[in-house]
Amino acid sequence: MTELGHISRDWKLVVIRKKAPTAAAHKDEKTVNAARRADAEIKTIRKANAASNKAASSSTTLNTRKLDDETERLTHDRVPTELKKNILQARMDKKRTQAQLAQIINEKPQIIQVYESGKAIPNQQIITELGRALGAKLP
Repeated sequence: MTELGHISRDWKLVVIRKKAPTAAAHKDEKTVNAARRADAEIKTIRKANAASNKAASSSTTLNTRKLDDETERLTHDRVPTELKKNILQARMDKKRTQAQLAQIINEKPQIIQVYESGKAIPNQQIITELGRALGAKLP
């Protein structure tokens, strides 16, 4: 005995298990076990869309179709030479630096740099903002 009295330990064993298999799964398991005992050949077939997100699979199909339709070029579109020259010329006419122009259109200076170097992937929204900020019609 302790000072507090007799300490009782009434512990219950709690077992957490997965959900019980359904009748169909139980039947399939019996069939597979019987085939194993008989040394029969067992083939497994994976369903095409088993355990997949249908929304993701539809977008994947669209992307796959785009890849299939793609020519051997396999590159992104780049800023055309005419556009990069127009941006550079308009910026010089306004006597602005790349950093100043970037601040006006709320973009990073690197964006202006890649557009003027022709390495950017064209974004019509940015091109429109550049045209407004520079007061020029950009193609």
